Amino acid sequence: MNTILNMDPWGFLDDLLDTSSRTFQTMRARAAGRFPPVNVFLDDDAIIVDLELPGRTAKDVELTLEPEAVVIADKPAAPAEGAKAEPARPAWSRRLDLPYRVNADKANAKFDNGILRIELPKAEATGVKHIAIEG
Repeated sequence: MNTILNMDPWGFLDDLLDTSSRTFQTMRARAAGRFPPVNVFLDDDAIIVDLELPGRTAKDVELTLEPEAVVIADKPAAPAEGAKAEPARPAWSRRLDLPYRVNADKANAKFDNGILRIELPKAEATGVKHIAIEG
């Protein structure tokens, strides 16, 4: 039995509009400082933060843990040899305010397949600490 392929002329246009809409939403999010995309999970014992960082490694990212916030930033590239020594700025950074203080000594971060996972256990009081990233 022969079937005729039913081609909806508006289906292609709908797909094109959806794709372009997602592209512009991503560009707008980056411009508004919401890059990289972040997922935050809360449970009874810890805060878990997942960041999507495709194409980056643990050496490309710097984490700073404050008493009630975590700052994730792109490590600025070292200036080329012989170039002017200007203060390096990160290409992007993201500050996440935390709902409670975390235990900086038990915090850890892992990089796996472009996803940075930060685990921040609850605590009574902590100070500012830089976290080394495994991976």
